[in-house]
Amino acid sequence: MVLSAPRGRHLLLALLAVYFVLPMVAVLIASFASRWTSNVLPDGYTLAWWMAGLADRRLIEAFATSLLLAALTAIIDLALVVPAAYWSRVRNPRIRPIIEVGAAIPFCLPWLVIAFGILQLTGFAAPALQGTFMLLLAGHVAIAFPFVYWAVDGAMAAVGIERLAQAAETCGASPLQTILRVAAPTAAPGLVSGAMLAFATSFGEFAMVQIIGRGVETIPLWSAETLRSYTAELGRFNILAAVTLLAFALLFALSAAVVWLNRDGPVRLLPDAGVAAERVA
Repeated sequence: MVLSAPRGRHLLLALLAVYFVLPMVAVLIASFASRWTSNVLPDGYTLAWWMAGLADRRLIEAFATSLLLAALTAIIDLALVVPAAYWSRVRNPRIRPIIEVGAAIPFCLPWLVIAFGILQLTGFAAPALQGTFMLLLAGHVAIAFPFVYWAVDGAMAAVGIERLAQAAETCGASPLQTILRVAAPTAAPGLVSGAMLAFATSFGEFAMVQIIGRGVETIPLWSAETLRSYTAELGRFNILAAVTLLAFALLFALSAAVVWLNRDGPVRLLPDAGVAAERVA
């Protein structure tokens, strides 16, 4: 029997939902399981692992460090990208190839290679920075730059920032005023999306922390050490399940917020189309 197109789409969506939801349900159950051995479901449930995680000072500090690192990465990338994208579209289009090549580097090189390059460079130029939070932040800003740039540049192209800038200059606005009062507000969907991508990239990054942030502990590093510890105390992996669920909930909430904030924003489908797509309802 051949399925109709609507039924086929519904079946595919249902299978995808099961594929994505089922692992998270298993993690959720594991975070509350008191003992889970031979049965399909746990032998009992408890809040002890969540309470133990909240009482673990090292875990709390790692989570706080990850949040701070991700937030600063998003803020710094936005501060760098918005003026650069505006300038390359309005003032000096000749610098666009340079910016786009720079944005392509993290896609061309594995982040592990970038981390080793930063480590070697600072070893010669500034050894005191190695293993510090500031160096790790600089590395995260570098690898998250492309995600922010493409989102912001696309949003500026979608709203026609060139025409808006000309109108602002006609009214006597300075370049800084145009960026702050015209470019940033009109391209807000791209800024929000880019910030979310930068936050998620930084929050889940492991290679940079492992190589250049040896004095900094984040959630990915804490999780990896927990998984490598075969002699971990009882319940350690249940706490890891709780932390994984909490991180997923945080990123899911931020993603939902981005979708909601961008519900009326223009969408540009191609990097150099220069034409806004229909507004999303």
